[in-house]
Amino acid sequence: MNILYEDEGEYKVGSILATHPASLQVETVHGRRAKVKSARVLLRFEQPPGSELLREAERYAADLDTELLWQCCGPAEFSFEQLAREYVGREPTATEAAGVLLKLHSAPLYFHRRGRGWFQAAPAETVRLALANLEKKKRLADTIEAWTSALARFECPDEIALLQPQLLYQPDRTRPETKALEAACERTGMSPAALFERCGRLPDSHAFHLGRFLHEFHPRGPAFPEHAGPQAIADLPLAAVNAFSIDDSETTEIDDAFSVAPLSGELMRVGIHIAAPALGIEAGTPLDMIARERLSSAYFPDRKFTMLPPGAVEAFSLDAGKERPCVSLYVDVSTSDGAVRASHTRIERVSIAANLRLGELAPLNAALPAGSATGIAFAKELHALWRFAVALERARGKPSSTEGAPDYVFRVEQDRVRIELRRRGVPLDKLVSELMILANRTWGEFLAERGVAAIYRVQSAGKVRLSVHPEPHDALGLSCYAWMTSPLRRYVDLLNQRQLVATLRGDRPPLRQNSEALLGAMQAFELTYARYDEHQRSLETYWALRWLLQEGVSEARATVLRENLVRLEGLPLVVRVPSLPPLDAGAAVRVALDQINLVDCTLRAHYKGAETPARPEVNA
Repeated sequence: MNILYEDEGEYKVGSILATHPASLQVETVHGRRAKVKSARVLLRFEQPPGSELLREAERYAADLDTELLWQCCGPAEFSFEQLAREYVGREPTATEAAGVLLKLHSAPLYFHRRGRGWFQAAPAETVRLALANLEKKKRLADTIEAWTSALARFECPDEIALLQPQLLYQPDRTRPETKALEAACERTGMSPAALFERCGRLPDSHAFHLGRFLHEFHPRGPAFPEHAGPQAIADLPLAAVNAFSIDDSETTEIDDAFSVAPLSGELMRVGIHIAAPALGIEAGTPLDMIARERLSSAYFPDRKFTMLPPGAVEAFSLDAGKERPCVSLYVDVSTSDGAVRASHTRIERVSIAANLRLGELAPLNAALPAGSATGIAFAKELHALWRFAVALERARGKPSSTEGAPDYVFRVEQDRVRIELRRRGVPLDKLVSELMILANRTWGEFLAERGVAAIYRVQSAGKVRLSVHPEPHDALGLSCYAWMTSPLRRYVDLLNQRQLVATLRGDRPPLRQNSEALLGAMQAFELTYARYDEHQRSLETYWALRWLLQEGVSEARATVLRENLVRLEGLPLVVRVPSLPPLDAGAAVRVALDQINLVDCTLRAHYKGAETPARPEVNA
């Protein structure tokens, strides 16, 4: 005797070996033994053999008319055997009964299950709506297939072209257009961007990569909305200093400057002057809302998107020949050992004598340690500041940056790119970094000691994060470090400056500890700052590939990082070299480069041989 039974939603067949009150011992068609509860048995039969029943039943079910069965069964619940009996007009064979069961099971649109082997016909209206829905799905599937086929022929349907930005930058996988594009990409082996390019819909590779940033952060365009200018600032005392800034030649948001003045004895007074937009941009004003939305300036090789509108930047930037409101930290320093003897902070106007540019100051990187003359403006003051910076770094016991680590400056002019190597930790770099660290530490400690809310930069166990609590920054060797020296470029600095200005004036700070505004700004800034960094690295990779094509570079020196990853010499570009033999990290090699794809930002590299290590050169 054989049985047909249901097991975990599937119909199976077995031959009975033993019978028990509530169960059966059976042998399956695959030769395995199983225990089957009697309640799961749907049909007992002798013929056909168990191994053939389901095959014959499937063939029988294929010839049955689903709609006819639905019309014949009536509104009441019924078993499959009852329907099979009515359908054939006699006692059905095992094959016929099982065939009806399979047909009912395969048509849930027409028949609702009401238990093992029991069904009920779906209402006519339900069937009508379900059939209409099926027809709709079929038409949609046909449309998706038509779009897919067109894209695979590198023809872009209008419906796909209309959604191109969304499909490239923020695809909704529930949309049929997205499904068609994904299917076409799978068929052609191409990325969405490469497929659009092949269809003639992506003529400018740079616009595509920049568009990713604009779509995410400026979907309505990068222009600033209408807004009122900064608020008027009450008269401030004019500092008796001639301050100067040190910046890259393309910097327009100049938010820090320095001054040096001799004092009696072996003392000098170092001034660190930070632009004070907090004096003219109050929380909740339109200008503040613009800064709060952007949170930071974003810098890319060929352009930048500032946090503040040009008018606000111009009103507070420490430009040469201007008197600008500043928050100034004055530090009295011993000229013999660089020790800090006293410090105080003022809110004042500062006259900016000069904007010094790093390109013009480059000779000082060699002259400052040697103490040699250069004839450069403010060379004497810069030498004093450098000696102070060295003393600050020594006192902390930690470097402000990894000395000798490569950094790269991209300059794009008339669609041509130059990539300049800039070493970190050189004297001018150290000078600026140490003075900024001093100001951020001093003002962070000032607020922390008074219990004033602020956002701090924390580093522990190799992780850098922001916190509303003053915690150590291990890499800098500090117990407290708050970002306060770039209020024109970072919203966290502007927010912290408001807290500092209010405290210095004896006013109530605008933000309380753990307030929603403080925590919200901190969390939003961390996310946005990280995304800006990702976009910057992506566009730097793009321009590095552009430089390789521009210069016709087919071979390059490289340094092994690990396994088959190398960093190209003189470029911020890490590439995978599948043919690289096992080599130690740091080994110098030569690689061949080809198949550069500016849309997907990829290139193919092949190992050519070992190289003698050499100092990287500057690409120009």
